[in-house]
Amino acid sequence: MREGTKIASTTERPPGNPEESGRRNRGSWQRLKAEDIANRYGLVGAWIVLIAVFGALEPDKFLTLSNFQDIFSSQAVLVVLSIGVLPALAVGAIDLSIAGTMGLALVIVGWLNVLHGWPIALAVLVALAAGVIVGGINALVIVRLGIDSIVATLGMGTLLAGIAIGINNLAISGISTSLIDAARTNVGGLQLVFFYALALALVLWYVFRYTPLGRYLFFIGGGGGVARLSGIPVDRVRAGSLVFSGLASAFSGVLLAGVLGAADPTVGPSYLLPALAGAFLGATAIVPGRFNVWGTVIAVYFLATGITGLELLGLSGYIEQVFYGGSLVLAVVLSRLASRRTQS
Repeated sequence: MREGTKIASTTERPPGNPEESGRRNRGSWQRLKAEDIANRYGLVGAWIVLIAVFGALEPDKFLTLSNFQDIFSSQAVLVVLSIGVLPALAVGAIDLSIAGTMGLALVIVGWLNVLHGWPIALAVLVALAAGVIVGGINALVIVRLGIDSIVATLGMGTLLAGIAIGINNLAISGISTSLIDAARTNVGGLQLVFFYALALALVLWYVFRYTPLGRYLFFIGGGGGVARLSGIPVDRVRAGSLVFSGLASAFSGVLLAGVLGAADPTVGPSYLLPALAGAFLGATAIVPGRFNVWGTVIAVYFLATGITGLELLGLSGYIEQVFYGGSLVLAVVLSRLASRRTQS
């Protein structure tokens, strides 16, 4: 009887207060949820704050529909270049030849179409093929020969910039109106080039999010040895990502030819820093610690908004390099911290 009483008494005293425990669990969950939201959408919040600040300082110039239409349209080529390099970055290859490839494609279009009278469609195909060839050479040197991607692509980018100037060292005007119309035609106040960038972003997002290839890219980036043991064709995926980077870079050069209506051999290299800044800053948003499409798109327009606002305040010339350079350094640090938080 005493034994039964002892059992009853122990079962009637719960080890803790369920309500208090529930409150603690809810509080912890809410804190985690708030932290996750801040990590994912902090850059979006910073973009909104930036718009509010410049809107307050220059409301008549900054807070206009035409200004935002210009920002979204003018940066579309940079969006293509930035998201085009994401697959290579995802597998751990830093492609510094993207701007050189872009500049070469730009010059090829103008040189063939204007100076040699080639149909614009054929000139565009040759430019895109050049991008694929560049990507293939990068893949051969990096994947097959084992050369560090930074060294290999830095040399390739410099080589391509020299080739572009060697083909024609002066700006070429008079590019076919068909290409200009295909890039500049307005739809809802935005140039068609913006919708090309959006379409590419949607395709890459789908690949990253819903296909085995997307999972392979990040698995390889996390460790090639482990990926090989899992049966993933590491070399083929890495090579394919570099070829795609070359193709996307050439495509951005073709689009730039349509936007400018001309081909300047000195334009391409200036896009390298903004493209990398957008890609690395984008890795701190939406999916922190991982290169991702929508984070990159937001980052490109965040940076463009900041530069536009500063220029409207009278700070021009040097400010673009300072802003992009500082943003790249900050982005690399933040993306590394975000990656460590994700791993822990």
